[in-house]
Amino acid sequence: MAKINTHYRKLSAGYLFPEIGRRIKEFQQENPQARVHRLGIGNTTEPLTRTIVAGLQDAVGRLADAETYTGYGDEQGEEKLREALARFYGKRGVILDKDEFFISDGAKPDAGNIQSIFNTDNQVAFQDPAYPVYVDSNVIAGRSGSFKSGAGNYSGFIYMVCNSENGFIPEPPKQKVDLLYLCSPNNPTGAVATHKELQKFVDYARDKKAVLIFDAAYAEFIGDSSLPRSIYEVDGAKECAIEINSFSKSAGFTGVRLGWAIVPRDLVCEDSEHGELHRLWLRRQTTFFNGASNIAQRGGLAVLSEAGQKECASLISYYMKNAAIIREGLLKTGLTVYGGVNAPYLWLEAPQGLSSWEFFDKLLHEAQVVGTPGSGFGPSGEGYFRLSAFGHREDVEEAVKSIQDKLKL
Repeated sequence: MAKINTHYRKLSAGYLFPEIGRRIKEFQQENPQARVHRLGIGNTTEPLTRTIVAGLQDAVGRLADAETYTGYGDEQGEEKLREALARFYGKRGVILDKDEFFISDGAKPDAGNIQSIFNTDNQVAFQDPAYPVYVDSNVIAGRSGSFKSGAGNYSGFIYMVCNSENGFIPEPPKQKVDLLYLCSPNNPTGAVATHKELQKFVDYARDKKAVLIFDAAYAEFIGDSSLPRSIYEVDGAKECAIEINSFSKSAGFTGVRLGWAIVPRDLVCEDSEHGELHRLWLRRQTTFFNGASNIAQRGGLAVLSEAGQKECASLISYYMKNAAIIREGLLKTGLTVYGGVNAPYLWLEAPQGLSSWEFFDKLLHEAQVVGTPGSGFGPSGEGYFRLSAFGHREDVEEAVKSIQDKLKL
């Protein structure tokens, strides 16, 4: 008799984004003439750039010709793309071998899949608030106890609190943990860790033989050159950290799907030999994955070209101008706002002592603007709210004006 994975039953009811969709649909049914302004889910809106489109089209053309057609590729990713990524990191002083890169279909699946190479009894710590996939995938894997609805968290997990008092960058845990999830620039808070702050985590992980899983999907949005864009800019990180990244936001690949994970050969944990974690991830990928689309990988090569990098920088600048418009507009209304400077997300305090979902409803019904309740990102997100800078400029400007004109504070 077949039985289900009962760990799915532990997941808190209603995934964040479907619940947002449900409330929007209900509002629109009750207010069919209202125009809803969406500053919620972090989905890119601007078209792919010319160089990237040319790279994708060239790849399609190759598949249409028997002389250049390719089927399955290397499960680890096209060698030219991995070489290009190694050069990309090398320009920032981070020296990595091409074989330490593993091309995937995005950072989100890597964030969930990477923990499969670690034992289920590992103690896990999460930056809190955090992108839901980190927590949910470890719940499904069986590393947590039950969900505590009153506290908004899972028993068995360690939550590293991020709030205004610590600048939304946590301290390493006081107790020993085995896996630590960090994201910088952070989704949802927009906070960016300094070298000194990340060095604390690297030192902790090396001391405890723990592993950092570092999500750098928004690294290209950092405009301050003094801030690290990779965990490997920190001394000793190759011995204790896995980095995941993506072309989704910096190049508009949310629909194309292409990312990568870096698993250095020097990476070790409490019971592993040198190079073993690298071999385990290679085995996982070759067993479960046939590689990212060869069309998408050609697009990735175009992204990393000189012309592609210039075009992507312009795209990032566009979104960060949106962030500046939102930030300035919210501050003028008297709201307390964080982020939006080196990250495309703005994190604001819900006014008047409202909960995250209460403010969601207030913003929707009064200003017809959709954001993301902070409580959906973890217990420390309660009382906060995320807005996204991904959107067409005119839509962003209209949303900000609607907040300024209609929101009752």
